[in-house]
Amino acid sequence: MSADSTQRAIRCLIAKVGLDGHDRGAQVIARAFRDAGFEVVYSGLHRAPEEIVQAAVQEDVDVLGISILSGAHNTLVPKIIDGLESYGALEDTLILVGGIIPEEDKSALKELGVAEIFGPGTPMEETVEFVRNNAGTE
Repeated sequence: MSADSTQRAIRCLIAKVGLDGHDRGAQVIARAFRDAGFEVVYSGLHRAPEEIVQAAVQEDVDVLGISILSGAHNTLVPKIIDGLESYGALEDTLILVGGIIPEEDKSALKELGVAEIFGPGTPMEETVEFVRNNAGTE
């Protein structure tokens, strides 16, 4: 039995937080991650930060992809990060944010713990490769 056959797939949660009802991008990235061989859970629309934290912890995900287009990223993403930290899951979770994030907000989100921010038009291959290179699976 080779080492490759015992390594588990990267587990991802793609989450739609808040009142943002646009989920096409989240569905596209969920399919791309699935096609790349990742295990993917999709939260569905209109999730509270606490629901996303609970799902991430219960599913023991390696990657949390937060899709947000509503402009509430500076309020909702910190709540998710605080929740992950309260469960001791922040260090083990690669946090990605996708959507329309103004340039002036990106550095603050990264200081909080967001690993990368992917805007509209980012090639799927770039996102998949980032996850492969940075998700800490054993």
